[in-house]
Order: sequence, then C-alpha cells, then structure tokens
Amino acid sequence: MDTTDGLASLQPTDPDGATAQYVFRVEIRLEPDADGLWTDPDRFETTLYRTADDPGKSGWLFFRDTLWRGELADEPHFRRLVEDELGCPVVSASFSELRTDEAYLDSLKAEITDDLSLFNADSVSEVLTKYLGSSIRVT
Repeated sequence: MDTTDGLASLQPTDPDGATAQYVFRVEIRLEPDADGLWTDPDRFETTLYRTADDPGKSGWLFFRDTLWRGELADEPHFRRLVEDELGCPVVSASFSELRTDEAYLDSLKAEITDDLSLFNADSVSEVLTKYLGSSIRVT
C-alpha cells in the first residue's frame, strides 16, 4: 500500500507517458523585493498539474491518501506546500479535477475492484464518488 504524503506526493513516480493528471487551481501573488516596484495585477490564477501514477504502481493511491483525507485537504497547509514548490506566495490552492482518458479510468476502476477493502467501500462507483466526487473529467 502506498502511504506517501506531503509535498513528495505532489511529485509522481513516473511522469512519462501520462494519461491522467490531477489538476489544481492556484492563485499566486507577486511581491517584488525592490522598493518602488510593483505589479498590476499583483495576483493571477494558474493551473498546477500532477501526473497521476499508473493504477497499482507506487503513488497510485494519491487520490485516497493525500488528496481526499491527507495534507492537500488542509487548504492552508497545501498552500504552503505549493509556495515552497513554486517559490512565490500562494493566495489559494484547491483541487479541481482528475483529468483522464478512458483507458486510464478503466485501469483505475479495475485496480479498485481488485481490493475494495482499501477504500472501505462496497463498489467502484462508491469509491470514485467518495474520493473524487464529480471531479473526474474524461477527455
């Protein structure tokens, strides 16, 4: 079972050949260090992506362990993690969606089916609803 958490879990184990990504909305604030310099606007929204690990591989339980009930569910803490990673002040950070193709989603469902006890659920549908809600976009 994958038990990684924190900022390390933001980094996928194998980013090549990604077919699914976790998508986060992040609002960043620019704070020039030099006197007499400023930006307008001083805030902007951007999108942060994390490659979803292949189902069954190390890191695949990110949605269960880190996203839903882990450190990323605590918005102020997640904001600090993103600030450290991006090197600039973050005003807000939130999970937006799991963006995937049909093949990845099918593989995810198959892996969940293999061990529903990992999720304290009776069906794959219950797992997906419980941990991702309506935040799955199939492209």
